[in-house]
Amino acid sequence: MGVAGPQLRPVIALSWRRAAMSGLDPGAPVGHLGIEDVDRRSRLMTAATPVLDEMAEDLDGTGFAVMLADRRARLVDLRFGDPALRPRVERVGAVPGYRFVEQTTGTNSIATTFEVRRGVAVHGEEHFIESLKKFSCYGHPVLHPVTRRLEGVLDITCLAEHDNPLLAPFLLRAAARIEERLLSGAREAEQRILAAFQHAQRRGRSVPVVAVGDDLLLANTAATELLDAADQAMLRGAAVDASAGLPVSRRLTLGTGQEVLASIERVPGGTGAVFVLEPVAVPWSTTVPRRGSAPVLVHGEPGSGRTTAVHDIAGGEPVSVLDAGDVPVVGGRVWLATLDDLLATAPLVAVEAVHLLPEALARRVAAALPKATGRVVLTSGPVAELSGEHAGLAGHCAERIELRPLRHRRDEIPALVRSMLTALGAPRELRFTPGALEALAGQDWPGNLRELLAVLRQVAETRQVGDVVVGDLPEAYRGSARCRLLTPMERAGRDAIVEALRAAGGNKKDAARRLGISRTTLYNAIRAFGIVAPVSRS
Repeated sequence: MGVAGPQLRPVIALSWRRAAMSGLDPGAPVGHLGIEDVDRRSRLMTAATPVLDEMAEDLDGTGFAVMLADRRARLVDLRFGDPALRPRVERVGAVPGYRFVEQTTGTNSIATTFEVRRGVAVHGEEHFIESLKKFSCYGHPVLHPVTRRLEGVLDITCLAEHDNPLLAPFLLRAAARIEERLLSGAREAEQRILAAFQHAQRRGRSVPVVAVGDDLLLANTAATELLDAADQAMLRGAAVDASAGLPVSRRLTLGTGQEVLASIERVPGGTGAVFVLEPVAVPWSTTVPRRGSAPVLVHGEPGSGRTTAVHDIAGGEPVSVLDAGDVPVVGGRVWLATLDDLLATAPLVAVEAVHLLPEALARRVAAALPKATGRVVLTSGPVAELSGEHAGLAGHCAERIELRPLRHRRDEIPALVRSMLTALGAPRELRFTPGALEALAGQDWPGNLRELLAVLRQVAETRQVGDVVVGDLPEAYRGSARCRLLTPMERAGRDAIVEALRAAGGNKKDAARRLGISRTTLYNAIRAFGIVAPVSRS
């Protein structure tokens, strides 16, 4: 069990191998991993409902069930030719909101079709999970006719003894009809976006107005003068974050560094949104604190810009830097003597990475701070991770500057890319396309700004002018361009997992315990979100 044998068809054998590699047990129960909410008014459901109604009529009185899954492989609709089949499929998870993916349900026509993006039939014993072997099923992907993105999976399921090869062409025709209706619905959605855009423009020609849809962007003259191509990715991300209903306001930073106050209103019946922009007159916010004698703590993850923030605070003045990472090299006594000398003479002293100090030295540094004749800036990892003497040392800093991880600053990616390219001396003719910026915004960035700078340096070395597309990025950073943007809830879940893995030093068992979930659930989430876990310390 669990290891594909030579008797299996290649598509089934590969699916079995994927399921086995994910740690799935063929005897595992199906249907007990939680039910997610589904959108019954989605574009897919609107297009598919009339087709499903006709399929249900054709199959009435037969032992077949028609199932529709969305682009995340969640069941959104089920129809039964024979009501007696319903309780049998419900026992194996076939209920609205249940997600069929190979990591949890093994080989079946929804999960495997979702994985390979083509039609798949799975007959009886070809199912990986034992409880599914009593069924036969046919699945076919539903693709958007214009974008060719996967919108869902259409499936017909029956008991294995009722298997019929004629189900495949029947399913293929139904999927094609749903795709035709998706195309028609896309045109209607574009018309709604256009109407909302025209309505927003009534505020006046001088007011920047932008409307975005899945494959549509409209902008009036005022918006065109304000925005550049790099801002498209940011606006699409903000549109995903905006909830349906009343307009929401957000402060956004454009690729030029200009800040705008954006009123965002979702267009009913789709994923489109209209932005009304108001430029903000104040300059870009800075990390520089008010000048004073109290020590300042700059804290954040590695690569988040702690050293840069120190020089921002200095404002061009010379900085005397002492790095806690040098203690093992020079010895604690010499390091402390150097600190005492700098505190007595230097106008601004920066002590880098104080979280790396031995406990005894951290206590000595805290005792030495009141002797400083000039300003003192300490840098450390996140305050929430400090404890003992390191937390006590941080407690001497009444003024603190928290540097957010880059994964929490996705809407700033276009502006950061532009700023870093300028710092690297890249020619102005080198431009990142919206697709490339979306790919960068979809990364986890465990190395934060330092990692982003390394990626941009590699791109700038290989391409001097023109548009940087997804294919120009290092291979490891291209994947998210093919993925949808995460919803705020999904993003929060992914961030919680990243934080737990980092706090646990990469130990997945410890991270799962911190999150209150099983290791299997954690592994599945790591794969689903494309998280690169740090190397375990144990």
